[in-house]
Amino acid sequence: MAESERTGSGDERPGRAAGTAVTGALTAIGAGAYVVDEKGCILAANARAEQLLARPVEDLLGRDAHDLLHRDVRGQTMPASQCSMREAFHAGRTAQAEGEWFARGDGSLLPVSWVITPYNTGGQGAATLVVFHRDHKQRPQEAALKPELTEGLSELERLALLAETTTRLASTLDTNEAVRRLVALLVPRLADWVVVDLISERDEVWRTAVVHAEGTVLVHHEELEGPMPPVPEASSMPLSSALRGVASALATAGTYQRTPDSGIAVEQRRLFKATGIRSAAIVPLRSTRQVLGALTLGRADQAGDFTTADLPLIEDIARRAGLALDNARLYERQRKVAETMQNHLLPQLPRVPGLEMISRYLPAPHASQVGGDWYDAFCLSDGATALTVGDVVGHDLEATAGMAQVRNVLRAYAWSQQEPPSRIVERLDEAITHITDVSMATMIFARLERADTGHWELSWTNAGHPPPLLVSRDGVTRYLTDGHGILLGTGTRTPRPDATAVLLPGSTLLLYTDGLIEAAGHSLDEGLGQLRRHAAALVHRPLAPFTDQLLRRVRPASNDDDVALLALRIPVESPAR
Repeated sequence: MAESERTGSGDERPGRAAGTAVTGALTAIGAGAYVVDEKGCILAANARAEQLLARPVEDLLGRDAHDLLHRDVRGQTMPASQCSMREAFHAGRTAQAEGEWFARGDGSLLPVSWVITPYNTGGQGAATLVVFHRDHKQRPQEAALKPELTEGLSELERLALLAETTTRLASTLDTNEAVRRLVALLVPRLADWVVVDLISERDEVWRTAVVHAEGTVLVHHEELEGPMPPVPEASSMPLSSALRGVASALATAGTYQRTPDSGIAVEQRRLFKATGIRSAAIVPLRSTRQVLGALTLGRADQAGDFTTADLPLIEDIARRAGLALDNARLYERQRKVAETMQNHLLPQLPRVPGLEMISRYLPAPHASQVGGDWYDAFCLSDGATALTVGDVVGHDLEATAGMAQVRNVLRAYAWSQQEPPSRIVERLDEAITHITDVSMATMIFARLERADTGHWELSWTNAGHPPPLLVSRDGVTRYLTDGHGILLGTGTRTPRPDATAVLLPGSTLLLYTDGLIEAAGHSLDEGLGQLRRHAAALVHRPLAPFTDQLLRRVRPASNDDDVALLALRIPVESPAR
């Protein structure tokens, strides 16, 4: 393992904060297990590791695993250049070994077998999982008792596979990605065919994946995927039983050759014929709440048939997959509810003579990020047009609901009080802490009306929001940075400024939220510069394609936020009112 320098004293060890987040996953591993960071220092260890190593976890965290544990047969510190684990660790690959030695806390040596594999700590940096157990010399008669499935899979590898299943599936909340990762874990390691059948929330069965391992290449057979007949209530055939959550079962090439008792059995006969599967293990995919589908592992070319001794491992994998799929479904359901709610709350734009106006809303790519970005435009009681874009702090259903509250209060004040934008927003700021659930928000509120000269005049105030961008018809850009004040919800009662600008014929005004310009690893100035350059290059286009192309070009690829955008243009020949 990598050598590292430790400085300081006391409990200032690099693994202490991160270890808490991963220790829970290690408790499910029956062997000793610990996780190291990119320097080889121990982040977390399970109770079994403490027992085997005769060391409390406090003596492990933050220590260089190679220096602390690795010994040769004489008990001497193993040179780093001779450590096979260290080589695999630096290469970032899975490896295993047996007949090696770890130093115990009592001074004795522990003979070990180990497996090392990259590990996902959920955004806390690169890490590696080490699973190990005492290396007992296997007696010849014990080999005959090993299940058919695991003739080439040691107990340590089985434990590592379960740990890897948990780690990889728990780190995604997308159903399709979870299925893809499950398939990649199972073939060709345990079978050469894998089939995933999922039951939708409307109790419809869909054959989601039929994948064959051709060497190291995974080939999807889309012609075998798609909708399936309903689950029969009484069929005892293997897949039907698994889809009802009754039991796991084995199947052979002859299982589905008998007279089919359901449409599911007809589809299974077609599957077995097309794939050449001669032996299959079929287990339910279920969560704590319901049956989600079934997992089928099939062998056509791979040696050996499945036996009942193989089912516990496959069932354990399926249980972990079921929990991950259920979490992904719940997450996606929340996203759909939030998106539907938000789309119904976002308004239709008014028709204003002499103006072109268009809006766009793009949800975040991840379910948790559906949030409080919003826009609005409406006619005021004095004939002016109100324009606003804002962002309520948060990324969940509460933020969406808070967005609606802020928008409605703003509409009420703007319609009833014929006051400058700054005073309207001051009233709103005073109100939101008392009559809404919003803690903080940013926004721009503007009035647009015809001046006596016939030009359109914009007056606005900015509450901690990115500045509007004004683009002339010949591509000259200007950020409207005046009128800037603090965001809403701080409790500070200071006067807010107003600002004004004349919008000349052919000019385009953009109001937007920060999801358009902010990206991890890039400064806000970079995002604003990107927006300015692309807006100038596209301003000659009609407003709708201008807006759509701008979103495609400027929105960061790594964006994890939603985006609201309101664009308006003053036609070159704008009729007088």
